Amino acid sequence: MSLLDLIILLVVAGICGALGQAISGFTRGGCVVSIALGFVGAILGAWLARMLGLPEFLPLQIGTTSFPIVWSIMGSALFVGVIALLTRRT
Repeated sequence: MSLLDLIILLVVAGICGALGQAISGFTRGGCVVSIALGFVGAILGAWLARMLGLPEFLPLQIGTTSFPIVWSIMGSALFVGVIALLTRRT
């Protein structure tokens, strides 16, 4: 994986994490948090898709790495929603 592939992967993960935060309605942090949420969402979403037997929608091939766009957004929205439930104060 080249440096350009890594930068593209980070940008795509950041966008997916930001979309997941926007869907859940809970934002905490900035760009680095969005990138981390994109990667956690990709892992969580791909795992859930495999467990449910769902196909991989809209995979983005970056170098030799396949990044699941739809499952990353869904997984990050789910992860942020759980974080919001655990940390939100009344």
